[in-house]
Amino acid sequence: MKVLVSDKFSMEGLKVFENAKGITLKYRPGMTEDELLNAVGDIDALVVRGGTQVTENVFLAAPKLKVVGRAGIGVENMDLAAANAKGVVVMNTPFGSATTMAEFTIALLLALARHIPQAYAATKAGEWDSYRYLGIDIAGRTLGVIGAGKIGRMVVERALALRMRVLVHDPYLAEELARQLGAELVDLDELLSRSDFISLHVPLNIETEGIIGEEALTKVKRGCHIINCAVGRLIDEDALAQALRDGRVAGAALDVFANQPPGKDHPLLNLDQVICTPHMRAATRDAQVNVTVQTAHQIVDFLQKGIVVNALNVPSINAEMLSVIRPYVELAERLGGFQAQRYARGIKEVTIEYSGSVTGFPIEPLTMALLKGLLTPMVGSMVNFVNATHRARERGIRVVEAKSSTAEGFANMIRLTVTSEDGVHSVTGTVFSADDYRIVRVDDYHVEAIPDGHILILHNDDRPGVIGFIGQALAKAGINIAMMNLSRRKIQGKAISLINVDSRIPETLIEELRNNEHILSAVQVQL
Repeated sequence: MKVLVSDKFSMEGLKVFENAKGITLKYRPGMTEDELLNAVGDIDALVVRGGTQVTENVFLAAPKLKVVGRAGIGVENMDLAAANAKGVVVMNTPFGSATTMAEFTIALLLALARHIPQAYAATKAGEWDSYRYLGIDIAGRTLGVIGAGKIGRMVVERALALRMRVLVHDPYLAEELARQLGAELVDLDELLSRSDFISLHVPLNIETEGIIGEEALTKVKRGCHIINCAVGRLIDEDALAQALRDGRVAGAALDVFANQPPGKDHPLLNLDQVICTPHMRAATRDAQVNVTVQTAHQIVDFLQKGIVVNALNVPSINAEMLSVIRPYVELAERLGGFQAQRYARGIKEVTIEYSGSVTGFPIEPLTMALLKGLLTPMVGSMVNFVNATHRARERGIRVVEAKSSTAEGFANMIRLTVTSEDGVHSVTGTVFSADDYRIVRVDDYHVEAIPDGHILILHNDDRPGVIGFIGQALAKAGINIAMMNLSRRKIQGKAISLINVDSRIPETLIEELRNNEHILSAVQVQL
């Protein structure tokens, strides 16, 4: 069996492959795209860091490829849809560098507070003027942490040790857990207005893209500092550059950009108030060894024993059973993602009910898939099919499973009920065939919707003209309706609509819908 490592790898990690029986190692870091496509034709496993772009073309060029290992957390360089289509397992290493990333965030915070890079450059250039680089103490200052996943929490712990006050914004975090961390849970606007330093620790998704944009930057405390070691596109970079020029933001430290590397004419690179680093949040000797050795062991275990660890796209079961239950796994994960984007503020409990023929299968991988879907909008690629239960427990979420032999009019059903600060809400799905599964109930409303792509969920008064208004608003914005389902309990009562559309709906249009007196709520989800 052949393993190709296409990015720089530690010697310790390479030795794991070299010492494994039946495995031939090809170590070729720094290949061009064409060289990569030529190199993958006969490999069984591909191992990458962040430098290799594993595109659809790579999967098409690798007919024998069984598994891709990402040494690290982020999978922005991975086409997961293409991996799923080819049946290739994708693994990452979510634990190997979390401490390293948290420490790097604090390092950038201190560098911002004391202008260390600027002072260093000036001193090397022959200047000697300490007053020019007067900084601020961080003790007693307020740090706002956006996102309280594993890394965000580690940053909170370290900031508290430095005697900072800490605010946390995380719509999925229960207030009690925030108190246990020693932080104050607040909404985003309050965090922006009170924080001297703002640090981002969220995954990139439909809710977080551009979270620090032009509007948010008008609400920040004047003279604040912004740090992003998480992922690009969370910040509107042009708006941040303008806020730095205006003095609303005193400084920024960025380890990631929307496009990497940024062009030489990037507006942020020309501002003295900005510290830029080349995506080096995990660049320590210790972290490099940890993630490469862990990845190597995972790949060897998979190839030699069929063991799946830290997989992002399949649960840890044998291949034969996976082929049977795959549609149920996919449905469960999408039910979790649907509910997470709909009602997931301060989740306290999730109840998963399996009914009908699905109860004849092992339900543990289905629960794992559902929890992964539920938690991914909260913590991104830090959650997978192996650690989903642990991640739920870490957030204080109680998980209850139940089985029933009957499925209320269907051959099988999976119902997810979430108890959160938004109340108790459920979504139910069923599998009709290997490639056909649907959402069939939302709360007490009977519906039929395909859980895929962009879905607009509307709760509205059942009145003449409401559907017409929705259709006209979408048409005016150039949004095409692919499928629409309306369900009501009684005439002139309340109704719910699930509308599949072909593209993402702008937030301005969502607000326009919400402002209609007969539309009670409007939520967009992406699956």
